[in-house]
Amino acid sequence: MEFTYINPTKIEFGQGKIAKISQLISKDARVLILYGGGSIKKNGVYTQVKDTLKDHTCFEFGGIEPNPTKETLDKAIAYGRENKVDYILAVGGGSVIDGAKYVANAFFYEGDGWDLLEGKYTPTKALKIGAILTLAATGSESNTGSVITKEETKEKRFFHSPFSYPQFAVLDPDVLKSLDERQLVNGIVDSFVHTCEQYLTQQHGAMAQDYYAEGLLRGLIELADTFDSRDDLWYANLMWLANQALNGLIGLGVPQDWATHFIGHELSGLYGIDHARTLAIIQPNLLTVLEDEKQEKLVQMGKNVFGLDTKDSSVVIEKIRTLYSSLNIDLKISSYTDDKEITEKVTSLLEKHGFAQFGDRGTIDKSVVIKILEKSI
Repeated sequence: MEFTYINPTKIEFGQGKIAKISQLISKDARVLILYGGGSIKKNGVYTQVKDTLKDHTCFEFGGIEPNPTKETLDKAIAYGRENKVDYILAVGGGSVIDGAKYVANAFFYEGDGWDLLEGKYTPTKALKIGAILTLAATGSESNTGSVITKEETKEKRFFHSPFSYPQFAVLDPDVLKSLDERQLVNGIVDSFVHTCEQYLTQQHGAMAQDYYAEGLLRGLIELADTFDSRDDLWYANLMWLANQALNGLIGLGVPQDWATHFIGHELSGLYGIDHARTLAIIQPNLLTVLEDEKQEKLVQMGKNVFGLDTKDSSVVIEKIRTLYSSLNIDLKISSYTDDKEITEKVTSLLEKHGFAQFGDRGTIDKSVVIKILEKSI
């Protein structure tokens, strides 16, 4: 239980907080506003941002995809360089913020930005980032992680950089009210699995991390149970739970897994399946295949999260699967693609990306992945 922890991102949480950004970005800054498909122009966020930054020098780049691509982001870098920007304001969900991290970290690099994802380039400086969160799911607004897709090769990879911490993140729960139900469901599931990746591992005795993780999971289950009666507090809780699930706190000094994510990333990159839905498909089957080594933590989860009086870990796995089903998620890959070579493609990409042995115990190899995928197809 040893760790170093710092989270320098200033959080501005609450209704009407977007107006604060004019005080958080220097008047001298040349700001590149990054956003996605244009939903911010329909829900009022764009207007709020423009009004707040009316005295700043701003440039705009839209069209960042739900799985942000290197190809689009390289265009944003070129546009930013052309306009000599020195600050990035990401207005969107995790994909836009992840994209901003790629742009910021690759901005001063003369080589191919994909080198960030391949581990061939480690930045020594980057542009500053600010974030206005419009979709609660990834926690990207106050962590160092970024997941980027290379459209050319259908690869989805991630990188971490200390420069990726946003200077600030505005979390106004009101902006979530314009999201469709699919996006809200994705937020619950993404946050739930993020928490599980740092919790459903092995016994370690770090009480704060374990019990805090259990509290987050219970909160997310409550949100799922009350999905049809959403009020202001519901949206506020989703936004904060999603942030806390992946701001680094519950993973301090404890084993972490991320195997569900590694497999899910390949499915998302290959077939464009929503990130959260790949997680919902893979996780219960992964837990089933690895049930023996996950048993202790599964039983603990059953007792402390679901309120079950059982030592049967399979019952807990079924509760997780039922949770996802209750949110109307299709839990088979075949619901999203009719490709007959799923197993071969996913295992090949995992091998290419260096995942020969992974999971919190290093026990997941190609043969285990095949078993998980066979249950998932």
